[in-house]
Amino acid sequence: MSFIEATRMALAALTANWLRSALTMLGMVIGVAAVIATFAIGVGAQETIGRIMTSLGSNIIVVWPGNSNMGGARGPSGSSGRLSERDATALRDEVAEALVVAPSVAGNVQVVYGNLNWSTRVNGVGEDFFIARDWEIDTGRSFTEAEERRGAKVAIIGRTVAEQLFGEDDPIGSVIRIQKMPAEVIGVMKSKGQTMFGQDQDDVIFVPLDTARQRLLGRFKSRPDQIDSITLKANSAEALDEVERSARTVLDRRFAQQTAGDLSEAYNLRNLTQLVEAQTSAARTLSRLLGVVATIALVVGGIGIMNIMLVSVTERTREIGLRMAVGARRRDIRLQFLIEAMVLALVGGTIGILIGAATSITLARMTGWPLVIAPDVIGLAFAFSAGVGVFFGWYPATKAARLDPIEALRYE
Repeated sequence: MSFIEATRMALAALTANWLRSALTMLGMVIGVAAVIATFAIGVGAQETIGRIMTSLGSNIIVVWPGNSNMGGARGPSGSSGRLSERDATALRDEVAEALVVAPSVAGNVQVVYGNLNWSTRVNGVGEDFFIARDWEIDTGRSFTEAEERRGAKVAIIGRTVAEQLFGEDDPIGSVIRIQKMPAEVIGVMKSKGQTMFGQDQDDVIFVPLDTARQRLLGRFKSRPDQIDSITLKANSAEALDEVERSARTVLDRRFAQQTAGDLSEAYNLRNLTQLVEAQTSAARTLSRLLGVVATIALVVGGIGIMNIMLVSVTERTREIGLRMAVGARRRDIRLQFLIEAMVLALVGGTIGILIGAATSITLARMTGWPLVIAPDVIGLAFAFSAGVGVFFGWYPATKAARLDPIEALRYE
């Protein structure tokens, strides 16, 4: 019997019990769909984290004040207010592997242009901040040294603020009002997107550091040299650990006198690269877990195929005996049942690929993650489906081929 004839007979046998065949394929459909969706979720999550890491800047360490403690009551992180511009200067002078050291302050403000207004946050920074964050200006220019020194009334706005206040118009040269201070827009930042916590990085206005402290954020009037955070950028990824050690040494020495030797709550220091790596590791672990679930689903689908093929062999025992009696060879019987198992697996795998791709597209739209459906993964899923069909169909096919023709004809 030719392969084509064996295929035709296998398809006829499957379509004769189409509902049972469809239910048998369900396990393969779920397993392959899970494989496709799992890969798309895992790679999409890792690409998203990589994009967020790029948006945060590379080789960055951030320092901010520790917890306040009044009468035994601990305040939130950053509430101690001990960090000053002198600390930033000390870090700049003593941490040799730091490319830039950028102090900054931040607060929430209301900004107005014409009859439009928007609630956003303002960051008081210097030019070094943009270098540390790898953040480029899209249009316009950055602050000059003179503007930073005198606390000039100039502003660089994020993409979200530009869209909310100016729409499609060019904001460069326009005057906006931040709280009660008029400020000329001198630049618009390139889009950075969201952080891993969902915060819109483009919803921001940058002004010179002293402009924010002296004109916009009243809490700095009592301590004009106070700052909210210091961003350090290492010369390279290899130097990041050395920068962290050196920064801790400098800050421990400076805060030792203020805290009577207790440095546990004096300041907070975070290596953002380690934070992102932890998120990436978590995403990778989740992908592996989902992959295990998908593999189990494929195995269960294969067992379902084996089970239904064994039932089919039992039901068609007399048919097998009759075919052997009229000249069918054992390999012909084996080939027919093996093809039936492969058809179940391949059709189920094809449907699973389509459902997996549709699921991946839906998840990408819901989460905003990039859509990643690699052709090699689809090919691997299809090949694995065929492998499952051969592996789990071999035993039923061999059992059918080994039946004794005389005993098979007597079977009731």
